[in-house]
Amino acid sequence: MSNNQRLVLGLDIGTTSVKVCVLDVGEGGHGQVIAHQSKDTQANVPSELGCEGNKQNPPKIMSALHICVSRLPKEYLKQVVSIGVCGQMHGVMLWRYGEEEDDYNGCGLPWERADCDSSRYDVIPDHVSSLYTWQDSRCTPSFLSELPKPQSYLHAYSGYGCSTLFWLARNRPEKMKKFNCAGTVQDFAVAMLCNLKKPVMSVQNAASWGYFDPVKNEWNIDLLKNAGFPVNLLPSVKESGTLAGHLAESWHGIPAGTPVGIALGDLQCSVLSTLKNVDDAVLNISTSAQLAFIAHNFQPQMADENWPVEYFPYFDGKYLAVAASLNGGNALATFISMLQQWTLDLGFHVPQGTLWSKVTELGSQLSAESSLVVIPTLLGERHVPQQNASVLNIDPGNLSLSKMFKAICKGIITNLHSFIPREMLLDANISRILGIGSALLRNEVLQNEVRQCYQLPVVFVQGGDAAWGAALAASKLQTREVNYIYRRISDLNFNVEYDELQKL
Repeated sequence: MSNNQRLVLGLDIGTTSVKVCVLDVGEGGHGQVIAHQSKDTQANVPSELGCEGNKQNPPKIMSALHICVSRLPKEYLKQVVSIGVCGQMHGVMLWRYGEEEDDYNGCGLPWERADCDSSRYDVIPDHVSSLYTWQDSRCTPSFLSELPKPQSYLHAYSGYGCSTLFWLARNRPEKMKKFNCAGTVQDFAVAMLCNLKKPVMSVQNAASWGYFDPVKNEWNIDLLKNAGFPVNLLPSVKESGTLAGHLAESWHGIPAGTPVGIALGDLQCSVLSTLKNVDDAVLNISTSAQLAFIAHNFQPQMADENWPVEYFPYFDGKYLAVAASLNGGNALATFISMLQQWTLDLGFHVPQGTLWSKVTELGSQLSAESSLVVIPTLLGERHVPQQNASVLNIDPGNLSLSKMFKAICKGIITNLHSFIPREMLLDANISRILGIGSALLRNEVLQNEVRQCYQLPVVFVQGGDAAWGAALAASKLQTREVNYIYRRISDLNFNVEYDELQKL
């Protein structure tokens, strides 16, 4: 490694896949990705509530994480100076960190080193709950109406950590008694790597759970206590971009003691890795869809329950204006699954990859606008959870496959535009949209709909992903640690040069 190289590892634990990268930040700026890996987690598990529940298997997710990191070049991993972690927001999982003096039924730790590979941790299935994801809809509107209103300008929807914990406390109290820790799946990963007895959570992830006030940087403890919420499960909260701990043991060649950043939100990290100028907005369409920009003049205020734009904490005291739709690439994937099932019902098998290629090709060849209108809200939206999808204005001339696919793509963008219209972007001095996300980058039809709907310059960016953003955030950890140690040493009246301390 040259004197100018500084290698940072970024981890993104997403809804459908894990992505990791090694970033060289030696020259400053956004750095350069010199290695990356990704793997589908295939972690979805059936819910006892059917379609109202959405759960994933944490051991499978952590296994995918280990596989990804193990495939990175060993010579890079040995030189990693810090680790950044982010992941899917809003969701919650529970676990118990057992101690000898207070071991719950011999529970012990929820993770252990694998016998055959000292670099890998195995998650013990009986010692953790499922991950209840952001797509979970067990908290019905009637249930949410019974909960206290958060003392924050942010909402608390179904799929948000605190809402799910409320539901579990009232409907599955026997499950809650098994655990003494809760966090997002990325918080669990950090706790595992650093062997933390209690998880720590960033402001970004706490804000995504509901019942957290980013202005005061605290949970609504008194309100939650009075409502019978298990406040003992709430993690302590630290500023985003700060240190969570250090690697408890060497991990795939990364030395023990390496700084690990507090887990961040994948949305904020995606924006951090993508944003080039202050007048850019970032459009991310993967499983779901988000449009976000830095809200420079935002002043926190009490939430309007009917307003679909939320303001999430970003970095350095800034806020992101976010239109977060539950319906993005998943709406298109459902359409493809439906087509495949229809062909199976007719006695034919067409691979989904073939269907994707064909409908995208047909849609891109269609020049004329279709009169068909598709409202693609299969999953509803957080502010209107009972809204369904619909197809309007059907006539004998607009039912072709190309016109249907194009109408779905247009519906996804039109739905986002109803959250953040073009006028709102112009009022915020946004002059360009940067497009990222697998569903957007692979779909020319969707890209054209963005251009037509927003009538702004649009640039589609390869590689602007959350793992990159997590690495960028973690690149500052070493500097913060050096600054802290230097101050402490100076307080003790020791004469140590700052440059020499930095080399150490």
